[in-house]
Amino acid sequence: MDTELEGRLRRAFAALASTVDTEAEPVTRPRRRLLPALAAAAAVVVVAGGVLFAVSRSGPGPVPEPSAPVAAPPSAARSFPFDLLTHCGVDEAKIGDTYFEAEEPLAGPAASAPAGWDNPYQRGTMTLLSPDTAVFRDDHGHEVRFRARPGATAFKHICD
Repeated sequence: MDTELEGRLRRAFAALASTVDTEAEPVTRPRRRLLPALAAAAAVVVVAGGVLFAVSRSGPGPVPEPSAPVAAPPSAARSFPFDLLTHCGVDEAKIGDTYFEAEEPLAGPAASAPAGWDNPYQRGTMTLLSPDTAVFRDDHGHEVRFRARPGATAFKHICD
């Protein structure tokens, strides 16, 4: 993959270089004409670096289990991808070794996934605001606040 990216970068730099004038110019002429070309080259490098970083971060690899444990949260808010169990409603989540419960549980008919939610899991982002407060958000606009259950060692309800 790095070879393909390097090839694309080389072609981009070659195309950019072909747009720069190479005629001899008087020494008294200001260098301002090179500034746009240099800025464009710097932008290509920054964008390519971002693409390389994104590809290396999201490339193939093991898919974490839903509600996979995470390290103890730092004092600042921390967000990470999270698959929230919704099969029997939105009521609980396990983050790391801590069990959380929804401030306002949601459930569909017959204790199933709420209307508009995926079943059995809703993919989104969990943000730890503090060691005892978390917020789940997804691309559909759903948002659920969770509070830690101090001393909990298991889920309150077992979903079938």
